[in-house]
Amino acid sequence: MRHGATEGNAGDPPEFRLGDCATQRNLSEAGRDEARRVGARLKAERVPIAQVLTSPWCRCRETAMLAFGKAEDWEALSSTFAMPERETDFSERVRKRIGNYSTRKPTQGNVVMVTHNVNIAALTKLSVAPAEIVVVRPDGCCGLRVVTRIAPPAA
Repeated sequence: MRHGATEGNAGDPPEFRLGDCATQRNLSEAGRDEARRVGARLKAERVPIAQVLTSPWCRCRETAMLAFGKAEDWEALSSTFAMPERETDFSERVRKRIGNYSTRKPTQGNVVMVTHNVNIAALTKLSVAPAEIVVVRPDGCCGLRVVTRIAPPAA
């Protein structure tokens, strides 16, 4: 899932710090509403959510908390917008983790990963809207197959 809509332009201010949300590009009120609507829709459709992993960026963590009420930071979901040299490593770690889920016995729900458009594009070759969900499955040893896309519910 991509984080909800934000204030400002793409990327973060030059001197942003991960531990300080005031220095980052954050969710707009519209982005907060998108996150709440996504969570309400999935709950209404009884989609079980077992785990929510998120980029440590504040806009991703806030999206996860508003939509699902829980979030666990995972570095591999960090934005590669300003550090493209990390894209291959992060993408490989995400592919591997998704592949590991498929080899386990069924869990009590789905795993949601809240991240950035640049990361989703690196994994799926798709550009997605804020708060859009791309459902994927492992495809062979090292790839992912897009199952469907879920647009954020309208206001």
